[in-house]
Amino acid sequence: MNRLVRNLVALSVTVTAPFAGAQSLSQSQIDRFMSLPQAQQEALAEQYGVDLENLREQTGGSDQPEEPPQPVVKPLAEAESEEESGRSDSSKPSTDDQGEAQGSGEDSLEPYGYELFAGAPSTFAPVTEIPMPSDYVIGPGDVVRVQLYGKKNAQFELAVNRDGNIEIPEIGPHNVAGQTFRELQANIKNLISESFIGVRASVSLGELRSMRIFVLGEARTPGAYTVSSLSTITNALFVSGGVQRSGSLRRIKHKRDGEVIGELDLYDLLLDGDTSDDARLQPGDVIFIPPVGPRVGISGEVYRPALYELDGATTVEQAVQLAGGMTAQAYPQITRIERTNDDYLRVIAEANLTKAAGRQMAVQPGDRISIAAISDITGQYVEVKGAATRTGRFAWVPGMRISSLFTSLDASLMPVADKRYAAVVRTDPDDDTISVINVRLRNAVQNPGSAADIQLQEKDQLLVFSDAGKVKGGEEGRNFTREQLFNPVLRRLKAQAGPGHPQQTVSISGPVRYPGEYPMPASHAVRDAIWVAGGLKDSASLYAAEIARYETPEQGSTETRIIEINLKTAMNGNGAERLQSRDRLLVKRIPEYARQRTVSLEGEIEYPGEYTFRKGESLQSVIRRAGGLTDNAFPRGAVFTREDLKRREAQRLKEAEERLKGDLLGQQLQGEDFGNQANADSESTLEDLLDQVQDARPVGRMVIDLQAVLNEGEYQSIRLQDGDTLTVPEIPQSVSVFGEVQFPTSHLHKPGLTAEDYIDRSGGPTAQADEDRVYVVKADGSVILPEDSNWFGGTPTNLGPGDTIIMPIDVDRISQLKLWTNVSQIVYQIALGAAAVGNL
Repeated sequence: MNRLVRNLVALSVTVTAPFAGAQSLSQSQIDRFMSLPQAQQEALAEQYGVDLENLREQTGGSDQPEEPPQPVVKPLAEAESEEESGRSDSSKPSTDDQGEAQGSGEDSLEPYGYELFAGAPSTFAPVTEIPMPSDYVIGPGDVVRVQLYGKKNAQFELAVNRDGNIEIPEIGPHNVAGQTFRELQANIKNLISESFIGVRASVSLGELRSMRIFVLGEARTPGAYTVSSLSTITNALFVSGGVQRSGSLRRIKHKRDGEVIGELDLYDLLLDGDTSDDARLQPGDVIFIPPVGPRVGISGEVYRPALYELDGATTVEQAVQLAGGMTAQAYPQITRIERTNDDYLRVIAEANLTKAAGRQMAVQPGDRISIAAISDITGQYVEVKGAATRTGRFAWVPGMRISSLFTSLDASLMPVADKRYAAVVRTDPDDDTISVINVRLRNAVQNPGSAADIQLQEKDQLLVFSDAGKVKGGEEGRNFTREQLFNPVLRRLKAQAGPGHPQQTVSISGPVRYPGEYPMPASHAVRDAIWVAGGLKDSASLYAAEIARYETPEQGSTETRIIEINLKTAMNGNGAERLQSRDRLLVKRIPEYARQRTVSLEGEIEYPGEYTFRKGESLQSVIRRAGGLTDNAFPRGAVFTREDLKRREAQRLKEAEERLKGDLLGQQLQGEDFGNQANADSESTLEDLLDQVQDARPVGRMVIDLQAVLNEGEYQSIRLQDGDTLTVPEIPQSVSVFGEVQFPTSHLHKPGLTAEDYIDRSGGPTAQADEDRVYVVKADGSVILPEDSNWFGGTPTNLGPGDTIIMPIDVDRISQLKLWTNVSQIVYQIALGAAAVGNL
């Protein structure tokens, strides 16, 4: 005890003497002081006036956060990513050092077990995170921690010196080398108890000695490594990054002083968890990884498909056990083995693993064993497809019916399902041909055991279709149409047809809910075929239908025969005609069924509105039904439009636009000289005209004399068409001037004024006006040329209320574009028609 105090005093002197300038302390002196227990540090600091907090700050005391320990080994993917980021693509390692796989694509197999130790060493620090075994042998370099408690409290860290001794304060040197950790604990506890009365000890190990070993051969990173004295072979493999795929996992050699003292088979560890051969290492030991031995590949229905290294003679059964055994879906009767024969050719052998001879068959290096899977379900099932809530295959039992699968229409079917009709596709077990049986689904489910609830046979397919009327927007994925579900059935029916076995299909068109091609009903009845197609629409004619039948006479050429049938009789089940192969059933539509023809009467009509008219009825008749015109009506200005004419005008406008674009481009190509002002003006005029054409909207106006229509019997009768519109305006008081005048506007009508007078009142023509082609659009839409102008001689033209004077563009000024006179007239005429309608 006195010796311990002397040591502490000596240390305190060396520490406190220069504390006014703590920088003169050596690092070893500071470390010795900081290694003392905290209670002793505080006592010495108080005795000698040492600023303990300042010393801790200078030495990076415990108040500072410790850096996280550096991992000894990084995962291989992380290590490779760091290496990739620090080098160019040309310096990337080749795939050869990553190992090899047998085969390519989906059949490639990876060698088994190499990922267990795969990593890359990140530091050369020894591995210390290893549990302390009780049989660990103490040696030089180990640190023994002794804590005294009882009458005396103290803590010591005692290093084992080269002589194998530890220096215990107040006791002296004590030899511990060669003792196990268990023996060390017992001996020191006894020694402390004997040396100090009332003092007991706790003994543990601190830092352990490190040692250098060598990992050589096919290691991922071969070399010398400093490891803990507790390390085993697997610890060394771990710090070296594992084994390359070119190295053996089954013959890892442990060498000492040039001799092999042990061999480790990692398969024992990987497959059985056996670590009995994982020997502890000593300084200078060598772990040598030889090249990989012969391998065999196992694929198919095993739990661990991979390449496995062989260890001596191996049977097929043993190879399968290496792969974890066969799965429940394996078919062991036929096990395929690909191997290379003596002539270096790949051949195929087979083994039956249900028999001893097959299980004991020897495998050869390079063999590829493939365990087949059992076939899909081949019997004892029925299948449901389509708009059912539960689809797939279900167990079949004799006597099973439709109602056995669908107990309730609401619970068993989707909301979009067609509950009226379903189909059963049945396979003949003798020749594998199929036939289709129609099912009245609602009757079958609601009346179990009835004739409609047919009995199912093994491998029957029940098709449930969706009702197009129930499918909402966004539910296309739930639309199980007849075309979709019947398509594979029709392909198979056509494929199985042959001489003496005609194709059992029929086509249905006309006003049925789902026209198309369908399997022939078993009854061959017209009524059943229409029922398969969803039934008749209300527009179907019950008195007229026909069957187009293709017949082949003895001469061999095909003839078509048309058979007229009474559909009403056939739908009642009384028709004698039966459908045959490839028949085409045409259901005729009632002529003009539910077709409504309407005409709109607007404006100054006694009872305006939309009227339905009979086929061939005239405009005069409908106006009379509407009560005729009002007293304020202006029949000369009536605007009569027709949809057919509107479509024609739209086509003319489209053609005019396309031609005008082409001519405008030609004009631009001719005018490359930017100093040509005339060419620039022409281009500007063309662009304005193109804008007018693009903005124009077709009206579809037809010029009529409404007054003559109503009052003159000799006037041509106007037969109405669907969509016609008649707009009768009020009596106008103005004459309008449009086009190339200074101020296009409307003027109050005054009898006796000519077109020239109205043009002058609008400021006269502009510079680009064509004064030779002035025309007048009368209120009824007809066009006349003024005869009292400076350009034409003759009698003056009388202008009436509602008339419009047009001053067109002088398109002759533009080279090769005289045809656009007509274009401008079209544009103005459409604009006037639209204005006449819009002003009402």
